[in-house]
Amino acid sequence: MTATLVKEASPPPAAPVDRERRRRARRRARIIAVAFVFPALLLLGALVVYPVLFSVGRSFFDASGDRFVGGDNYTEMFRDPATLKAVRNTAIWVVIAPTLLTGLGLVLAVLVEKVRWATAFKLLLFMPMAVSFLAAGIIFRLAYDEDPEKGVLNAAAVSVHDAFKDASSYPNARARDGQGLTKAADGSYGTTAAASPGDTVGLGLVGVRAEDLPGSARPAYPATTGKASADELRGVVYLDFTRGGGGEQGKVDRSESGLPAMKVEAVRDGKAVASATTAADGSFRFQGLDPGSYTVRLPASNFAAPYEGISWLGPALVTPAIIGAYLWIWTGFAMVLIGAGLAALPRDALEAARMDGANEWQIFRRITVPLLAPVLTVVFVTLVINVMKVFDLVYIIAPGPVQEDATVLATQMWLVSFGGGNNQGLGSALGVLLLLLVIPAMVFNVRRFRGSQR
Repeated sequence: MTATLVKEASPPPAAPVDRERRRRARRRARIIAVAFVFPALLLLGALVVYPVLFSVGRSFFDASGDRFVGGDNYTEMFRDPATLKAVRNTAIWVVIAPTLLTGLGLVLAVLVEKVRWATAFKLLLFMPMAVSFLAAGIIFRLAYDEDPEKGVLNAAAVSVHDAFKDASSYPNARARDGQGLTKAADGSYGTTAAASPGDTVGLGLVGVRAEDLPGSARPAYPATTGKASADELRGVVYLDFTRGGGGEQGKVDRSESGLPAMKVEAVRDGKAVASATTAADGSFRFQGLDPGSYTVRLPASNFAAPYEGISWLGPALVTPAIIGAYLWIWTGFAMVLIGAGLAALPRDALEAARMDGANEWQIFRRITVPLLAPVLTVVFVTLVINVMKVFDLVYIIAPGPVQEDATVLATQMWLVSFGGGNNQGLGSALGVLLLLLVIPAMVFNVRRFRGSQR
């Protein structure tokens, strides 16, 4: 059997006119594309490319910008203690803030799925993102204020402290000089003359305003009446001050008030052998004392300054405090992104795990977190980039005296360049350093996005 091969006729070559027409159409499309992209490229070059190139060039000149100094600015950058502290604080930010935010966002995203009003809850947590960093910094500067009358956090701390430990009612009280009381090194007051059972002792203090007296205070004069028994040492602690003048210093007058709720101790051979608390009229008594001489002492706790709360913006806590403000703003962002990834998880895998007897913790740890790993990585790296550039919160929340303790690379760059340093060469070197630190995270994030699109 013979097969006949039939050669198909090839189409005739395109006419030169058609090829030229297609070439012109492609050229026209490129010109139109460039025309549309050119404004964006021009804006990008003016706002990004030119400042970057200018900063790199400026970093090789001195503060005036006239003399070329080579790499001296980069060398000086790592010799400056303030810059080294900024690098350390930036490292703390990069390690702590993104980690906490990613963890909080993950936990909240998982929990919100089980809440009936999930949308309202997400809106509430995401709302701080609508607040500018400037406004958020002012809010937290007030919240962290050391004065409990202004700072809400210290007001809460003082309330909790005072609920478990009584505060002194007489922080400004003191004894008059030469009136029989001497102040010890620990802040306590003791009688200069010895007292024995059967005696009555008057301990007059000043420095307490009449309006600051407790409402339970009563006149001290009745407390001085009567005679003590043979084994009893009695006395009165009173405000040695008469309104309108008059009276005699060192003696209880009829119009002088007792000081209630003060702790009093009977001291013998340097040890407190008895203690008592003054009544509403300032009176106290020690009963069952052995014969001998005693000193009456008012412990320093009676005059301790009231608890003023926590120094949130002090050198030790200023950086954690600012990170707390940052968490308040960005937790909603992390929760929403992770929640979107959580909504895209295959539910059949979760249901299969439940049917196999896995509890919720096992499902979360062995299924949910591994499946969300790409989303968690993107959120974490995005937050790392954002944290490296943080400026507003640090500059606004940290008071002037602790600004150096809270400084990060962005604020240090501004302070060196414009905030009094007036050394834009060194400031440009800091800007270049910050750019070099951000670029690897940006490249990693771009590659992750491209990988997810494929």
